[in-house]
Formats: sequence, C-alpha cells, structure tokens
Amino acid sequence: MANLRQWRQWIPGLALAAAISVAALGLAQGAGLVRYGASSLTLAILIGAVLGNGWPALAQGARRAGLGLAQRNLLRAGVALYGFNLSWQQIVAVGSAGLLADVLLVASTLALGCFIGIRLLGLDRETALLTAAGSAICGAAAVVATVPVLRLDEARTAEKTAVAVGTVVLFGTLAMGLYPLLYAWIGPQHLDFGRYVGSTVHEVAQVVAIGDALGPEVARGAVVVKMIRVLLLVPFLLLLGAFLARGSKAEAEGASRRSPVAVPWFAVAFILLAGVNSLQLLPEGAVAALRQCGMVLLTAAMAALGLETTLARMGRAGLRPLLLGAALFVHLVLGGGLLNWLLG
Repeated sequence: MANLRQWRQWIPGLALAAAISVAALGLAQGAGLVRYGASSLTLAILIGAVLGNGWPALAQGARRAGLGLAQRNLLRAGVALYGFNLSWQQIVAVGSAGLLADVLLVASTLALGCFIGIRLLGLDRETALLTAAGSAICGAAAVVATVPVLRLDEARTAEKTAVAVGTVVLFGTLAMGLYPLLYAWIGPQHLDFGRYVGSTVHEVAQVVAIGDALGPEVARGAVVVKMIRVLLLVPFLLLLGAFLARGSKAEAEGASRRSPVAVPWFAVAFILLAGVNSLQLLPEGAVAALRQCGMVLLTAAMAALGLETTLARMGRAGLRPLLLGAALFVHLVLGGGLLNWLLG
C-alpha cells in the first residue's frame, strides 16, 4: 500500500514532465527543428520555463514529488541509455588526431572555465562547473549529467542548470551562424573542418546542423568527433566525483577522515552500454528503441528542470555566467581552430 501511495504522488508530476517531453520531441524531430540545432533537450527546458513562469503553481503541490523524481532518477537512467549512441568503432575511425583534439579541448575548456568562473568572475563552483561542462563536452546533456555528481538540492539544481543550459543555447546558436562563414573564409584545404566543428561546437544537434550546411564529408567527420567528446563525459564524471569526495571531510565524531568516492553509476552504465552497442549484441530495432527511450527520459528531466526555472532565479545569476560562456566560446573557436590546424 505504501508503494501504491508513493506512485500516486509521483503520477501528476511525471505526467506533466512526460507531456512536455512529447511536445519537445515532436518539435525537434517531427517538425524538423533539430535540423536547425534545436535539440529536444533545449526545447524541453524552454517550454518548461515558459510554463513555469506563466503559471508558477504548475510545478508545486501535487506535481512536486513527480517532478523531483524526474530531475533525479529519470535523468540518471537517460544518461546511461545515451551510451547506445556511441561505439568504439567510431573512435577507431576518427584516428589519433581527432581523439587528441577532443581530449585537449575538453581538458583545457574545463580548466579554463573553472579558473575564469571561480577566480576571475567570482562564480560559485557549481555554476562554473556546469557551464564549463556544457561548453567542453556535449551541451545540455553534459550539464544534466553533471548535476547528480554535485548533489545539489532541487531549488539550486533548477537555477544553476537553467543558467548553464542558457549559455549552451546562446553560444551554440552563434556557432551555427559563425562556422559556415569561417568555412567560406578558411576553406577545407587549410583545416580538417569536420574535426574542427566536432571538437568545438556545444550540442550534438548544433554539430549536425553545421555539418548539413557544409556538406556530407564535413558532416560525417564532425559527428564522429563530437560523439567521442560525448564519450569523454564518463571519465570527467568519475574524476569529478572522486575530486569532490576527496575534498569533503567526514563530520561524524569530529574526525578528519575523507568521505568515500561517490561513483556515478549511471556514468559507468553509460560506458558499458556503449560497449554493448559496439559489440552489436542487440538487434538494431531494439537499439533504436533504447536510444529513443533514453532521449525521452532526458527530455522529461529537462522539462522538470525548466518548470522550476523562473526569471527571478535567472536574474539572481546575473551576467557573470554569460561572460564565462562567452570566454569559453572564444577559446573553442580560436584555440580549437589553432589546435586543429597544428594537428594537420
């Protein structure tokens, strides 16, 4: 009976998150907005934010418990299932230059984001990390995957996630206009442009949109390099979890012991499922269904976060996260271009 009552508490919020998720997926895939870089994740948080600001009571009361479940459990499950979008064959195909470009740019963007955000702009650690992760790895998906490792309360989760995703949307959109101009100016003879796009643009959908605009050869290279960046999400989450655990001291009995490493098991599941996908153990139809299921879960989690993204919360963040996002965007465009040119 207790479990039945708990499920009844979850249903209203889960139903609302699911409805927004379906709408976002329909706009991104059914209406074709994904071709313009509008992924279902970003659309879900935008739709949720519009509803949450226009009708604040929507995220409260009977729907509160279900929305909280979506922000925590559905998010983790969605990140794990995202592993079916990757395979080890993709890493082999792109070569050492593509892998090196990804590793160096992810590491440098994360380090620069923490330095500029915390030291120069005075942002809190969580906002700087989320913004840097979104720029460095895979946009909104990296932001929502990093949230559970930080162990924030629900109110702070919605606020900081929305700010970080906002920088991804803004500067990723700018990239979709900028990169075709750079391609026309530089040309493919001086730079492997597919590798450049894949190693520096925020969202997978934005990479696909730029690749479609520049031709199939650029698109293929860009998407593979981008998916390797997505794969780097796993070591980042594991290292972040270990770092945060090592930095926190146990409070019991006033001891100075350090707390054990909190392993983000959803990240481990992500890498295992990527291995399953590489070995082609499941029928293609089943893999496609699992990919879609993972995207639905992630989109529902973003919808739940969007419902709690109010203008008041965004206003408290100020302009500093945008300045951080802008600095990282310049680093990716200029530093990433230089690195890819040096790699030949």
